[in-house]
Amino acid sequence: MSFRVRGISPEAFCPLFDLTDAELHRLGARRVFADDPRMPCRVSMAHAVVGEELLLVNYEHQGANTPYRSNHAIYVRKIAAAAYDAVDVIPEVMATRLLAVRAFDMDHMMIDADVCDGMQAVELFEKFLANPATQYLQVHNARRGCYAARVVRA
Repeated sequence: MSFRVRGISPEAFCPLFDLTDAELHRLGARRVFADDPRMPCRVSMAHAVVGEELLLVNYEHQGANTPYRSNHAIYVRKIAAAAYDAVDVIPEVMATRLLAVRAFDMDHMMIDADVCDGMQAVELFEKFLANPATQYLQVHNARRGCYAARVVRA
């Protein structure tokens, strides 16, 4: 079964790059410069280049009014101009990590979950999406819990 991995739209983050560090702190965000080549952007789904400017922000990735409503920290690269959107491709920022994958139904209730090495994510995505009750998947980095991406049927 084909799947689509989607990054987050950059529009909400673009104006934040114009704020001062003090203004960002008041919003609970931080300006950072990549000091590790594995800092994952959740818009472009690409790793930042060392020295590249990013924002570390809190992002509500599960906004439905259910017990599973959730938000977590994510990185966004300043140069990320378009949301990642690819069919049947596991982006490197996911393929190189241990992932927690959660399946949600039309009422935004979790109906299944498992962890896998990113290189085996295709099999888990296909398994969960084969269930007709599954409406979408939420993927997180299993170790730090950071939101990674939304996955839907292609």
